[in-house]
Amino acid sequence: MYLGIDLGTSGVKVVVIDEQQHLVAQATVSLKVSRPNELWSEQEPEHWWQATNAAMAKLKRSYSSTLMQVKSIGLSGQMHGATVLDQNNKVLRPAILWNDGRSEKQCIEIEQKVKNVHNITGNLVMPGFTAPKLLWLHQHENALFNKINKVLLPKDYLRFLMTGDFASDLSDSAGTLWLDVEKRQWSTEMLSACHLNESQMPALFEGTEITSLLSKDVADNWGMKRVPVAAGAGDNAAGAAGIGVVNQGDAFLSLGTSGVYFVANDAYRPNPTGALHTFCHCFENRWHQMSVILSAASCLSWVTNLTGAKSEAELLAEVAKLDFNIPCEVTFLPYLSGERTPHNNPHAKGVFFGLSHTTNRAVLCRAVLEGVAYAFADGQQALIDAGTVINQVSVIGGGSRSQLWGKILASTLNKTLVYRKDSDVGPAFGAANLARLAISDEAVSDVCIAGEVINVIEPDPELVQQCSEGLALYRNLYQSLKPHFSNI
Repeated sequence: MYLGIDLGTSGVKVVVIDEQQHLVAQATVSLKVSRPNELWSEQEPEHWWQATNAAMAKLKRSYSSTLMQVKSIGLSGQMHGATVLDQNNKVLRPAILWNDGRSEKQCIEIEQKVKNVHNITGNLVMPGFTAPKLLWLHQHENALFNKINKVLLPKDYLRFLMTGDFASDLSDSAGTLWLDVEKRQWSTEMLSACHLNESQMPALFEGTEITSLLSKDVADNWGMKRVPVAAGAGDNAAGAAGIGVVNQGDAFLSLGTSGVYFVANDAYRPNPTGALHTFCHCFENRWHQMSVILSAASCLSWVTNLTGAKSEAELLAEVAKLDFNIPCEVTFLPYLSGERTPHNNPHAKGVFFGLSHTTNRAVLCRAVLEGVAYAFADGQQALIDAGTVINQVSVIGGGSRSQLWGKILASTLNKTLVYRKDSDVGPAFGAANLARLAISDEAVSDVCIAGEVINVIEPDPELVQQCSEGLALYRNLYQSLKPHFSNI
């Protein structure tokens, strides 16, 4: 048995898989995001640990004998979050999350300080990354900044509480902007630009390496043995490990809180044009590219709450009754938290365009589904423009449960989408796979395999044309509104 823990933005998910890679047990506990100011997005690290323990307690109540058979643990987590600790290992402030947009000015400063930043990091400097967040703290909370002894990514704070060690993996650390992504090591130059040094960073490991053992106290509390803890991965690389997106050209779409279009590469091929990310994969000598939209399935949750629908499923059922032979009268820009690929614009805002007296909540939801698909299409175009080869595309994340959304996505992207068993637990499943690889001599290709196909959605020829026209309007709307976003 192998255990995977995924610290997401909306919740902590824990899974146990067996030697045949069957999902044996799972538990989830929700988390909330705090937005104390415009563009801010924060969470209390203490809540991560409370949710993790609550999820493990759920498993212990129903699967106590299974937990005692677990051989190793892997970690996955939301990327880019800045968790800062003092010399007594106490958290100094709420963690600043990946979708926080306060540090735009600091991004410009880093670009000016480090002329070859794109070559070192493989990325543009964006507010979502960890580095500009720390420069913001240096400038706006300097007394607190001077107390910082360690900076940890969210999942690595869990690791510290689980093991007592400061460690991280390369895929997650690549998203800090402090990593030399090609050399797979900390960059002194990038750290210095943020008034930091390597002693304040965790030790680096490949995703399949063991970082430490579970502490006795935590093991006893969870009803487990003191098993090894693997380095693990950032949530997207872990998702790839969960569904076999390992080799050149393998790809997936992740419909989580954010949206990710992920493509695996066998070499370091940075191309920041179009706001693409180039990061280390969670396997040795492998990398990946991805386009990122900051609001994906979270848009569906938002419109469900906004319109008073009882559930997302109920609202999707209403959308399914609409006539899709007729183009949607409303266009939605899904920039509820700003945007990364391809716009790199933290000021971008969500927009409904085309409202009338006949607009109902089903139409609004359809516009949301299409708007997120259009955002993915922008990301796909950025990948294609960079020369990226995209082969088969799998779908993971909570939003993958909607077949209607899949039809819209397939037609908008003009790509065949493959849905696999247990795809909604991809990152946690991938973390468990990395835990297995950490204690075995098995090859990556033998463990990180594509799961059982449960559905394939082909582009609908009629919808392809309709979505193409909708995408053109969507793009024109963004360009027209762009000058006004920063004034709102």
